Amino acid sequence: MHIDTLYNGVEIYRQEKILYASFLKPHSILSTCPAAGGLRSDLTCLYNHQCCEPAGHSRHLPALTWNDAESYRRTICVQYDLPAEQCATLATAANMHNACIARQSFRGLTVAAICTGGVDANAGRAGDPATVLETEDGFEPLPPATEVPGPGTINTMIFISKPVTPGALTRSIVTATEAKVAVLQELAVNSRYSDGLATGTGTDQIAVAALENGDRPLTGSGKHVKLGEMIGRVVYEATKESLARQNQITPVSQCSAKIHLERFGLNRSGMQDMICTFLDQELGALLRSNFLAIERDPLTVAAVAALVHLKDKISWGVLPQTCQHEIMATYAAQVACAVSGQYEQLATYREQLTAPAAITDNHAFLVLVCRALALGFSQKWPMPTDISS
Repeated sequence: MHIDTLYNGVEIYRQEKILYASFLKPHSILSTCPAAGGLRSDLTCLYNHQCCEPAGHSRHLPALTWNDAESYRRTICVQYDLPAEQCATLATAANMHNACIARQSFRGLTVAAICTGGVDANAGRAGDPATVLETEDGFEPLPPATEVPGPGTINTMIFISKPVTPGALTRSIVTATEAKVAVLQELAVNSRYSDGLATGTGTDQIAVAALENGDRPLTGSGKHVKLGEMIGRVVYEATKESLARQNQITPVSQCSAKIHLERFGLNRSGMQDMICTFLDQELGALLRSNFLAIERDPLTVAAVAALVHLKDKISWGVLPQTCQHEIMATYAAQVACAVSGQYEQLATYREQLTAPAAITDNHAFLVLVCRALALGFSQKWPMPTDISS
């Protein structure tokens, strides 16, 4: 099915599990595609293909994508009647029906981005521990990894309606990557491989295509140049919308204390269990019954997010380790205040949450946060004063 035409130079089609761009005019294409990747000017088609299900996939196509990109390309091109030697391939577990298109135009220049995105199982931070080592015999798992990482890929296709120099075409990938990272940071997407915020997934791919029409090529695509601004905006918009469609990750969905804490090793049930260790049985049962309302309360989320951010600032060296004790106690008290609503008790809570030992690891940090949540909840419904006398 034809779904769009971009600046009369590219037609976009979607069919079953594939979305492809058919070039009506010559384009320079720079991509990370395993097959037909790098800088090319002889391609007539660029496609994004759903090669497997997002979970529980055990089909032959994922093995082809992992081990033999050329065979995979030929297989898909035969299936969809595309010219194999003139196609570049992006692969993902994301549903092509969740692809998002964003575009901008300015003084005869049009830039469009088409993105699919999934980060549930494979989000990572640049510099996280690797899971495999590539050898002559293939990919060897690295300990402690015992299996191939889970599904999750952000694929981006960018189309530019004017010629661009090879250097600027390369720089456009940097600009687009920065836009993608901006989305992940704003949505507080957690790495699945460390306690950091994600900057992408381990399998992200990108392709940029610029029309060749004989005009003077554009030489800049960084943030100071209009082309760079447009690339940043369309990639940001398309990435954000694709994550909302594929994973239901939105600003509203991320308003959650649990989401801000899970990269340190705490899921929802574990969070409830840890909080309840600081409550009696009756209060613990009440908390469990109302946990979602507490976890997603905006003031509580704000206080937990602030405490998490301060932990990051200390680990990054922005705030000194020597101030950690005071910082953690003070802002843990803010968490207790947010839950109880009794901000006049801030100093009292601070004294109660001051620990004799420093917060030396993630577990100790989580214990402090859960103590603060429990303290606030225990104070939320104080016994009424007896006024009968």
